[in-house]
Amino acid sequence: MRSAVFVFACLAVAVLSLLPGTALPPVAFNVWDKAQHAAAFAALAALGLWAFPRQPVAVVGALLGYGVLIELAQGATGWRYGDWHDWLADAVGVTLGWAAWRCGGVVRGRMGVA
Repeated sequence: MRSAVFVFACLAVAVLSLLPGTALPPVAFNVWDKAQHAAAFAALAALGLWAFPRQPVAVVGALLGYGVLIELAQGATGWRYGDWHDWLADAVGVTLGWAAWRCGGVVRGRMGVA
């Protein structure tokens, strides 16, 4: 069930990332856009690590690659464009999600919770 939740979240991020952005403002660097990227990938990292707690390196690596693929796909759509700044925001989000997962594991370990 956990893996299904993670896969659904990944698909939702892909769909939302590839929809035409006609309502998006044309700015070179939008802080809110980067925050949305970071938040989405932090959530994906937390869900991925919840689904696959014994494979943190694989989850983190896969999500970093997923961010690259989404940016490449956006560039290929004709109505969106790929941006390395967006990928960097994705990577920040993955890092934050991993850190939250890691801190949660430390707290659970100290409390004696498996």
